[in-house]
Amino acid sequence: MNIFRFLADLFHLLATVILCHKIWKSRSCEGISGRSQILFALVFVTRYLDLFTNFVSPYNTVMKIFFLGSSFGVCYLMWFKFKATYDRNNDIFRMEFLVLPAFLLALVCNHEFSFMEVAWTFSIYLEAVAIMPQLFMLTKTGNAETITAHYLFALGLYRALYIVNWIYSPGRRSICLNMTLIAKHEKCYIMQTLLRYYTENFFDIIAVIAGIVQTVLYADFFYLYVTKGTDQRSQEFRDARLSGATAAVSPFRRPCCYVIYGLKNS
Repeated sequence: MNIFRFLADLFHLLATVILCHKIWKSRSCEGISGRSQILFALVFVTRYLDLFTNFVSPYNTVMKIFFLGSSFGVCYLMWFKFKATYDRNNDIFRMEFLVLPAFLLALVCNHEFSFMEVAWTFSIYLEAVAIMPQLFMLTKTGNAETITAHYLFALGLYRALYIVNWIYSPGRRSICLNMTLIAKHEKCYIMQTLLRYYTENFFDIIAVIAGIVQTVLYADFFYLYVTKGTDQRSQEFRDARLSGATAAVSPFRRPCCYVIYGLKNS
């Protein structure tokens, strides 16, 4: 594992904690797409089918359990405990338009035509577009709570950092080649152990393309998150000076939203 993958996992963890904290503290799931959360739960279920059959490391197992548990926990909070606060009228993106193409693509484009491999590939394709119901919902409402914006920003950084991780990993192939020769000819067990570490993150074209697609979907949000948040902070600071207020002004309050397939709130 390299630093980029570790940071990506931290931002993914942060995004999940922000979302759970927002829902539980406010006792409301207003502004959150229940359809996106169902899609994310489906992503983790199909990706972690090997949870009890393929042990990689304690870190890997703990993260799998956390994301599985948290995704189902969020779905429970939204669809049962706080369902009265769920905005069904604006969360209307058709999930089948994402699930069916992702499934068909996984059947056609995969590394190996087996149940586990197709399920994993399906999860990669689906995760790339699972955020679309959330972004589409924001185009309908026209604004986002600060905490929701932070959640989406952290989630987007998680995917962007994974792209860096995938690009960084192949750059170590020449090192791996030399290590392979040493491990083979010298029977160096330490070198064999290092070789397994360096070859853990192989270059995966499916994951790279899906990650790029997902990051592109976040691109407009990234831009507006920074620019609108900065503009809002500057405006509130000017207003505070004019009114003689001395209290600190909170940044990133209700940033504007998002362009998706030509839909833009005006």
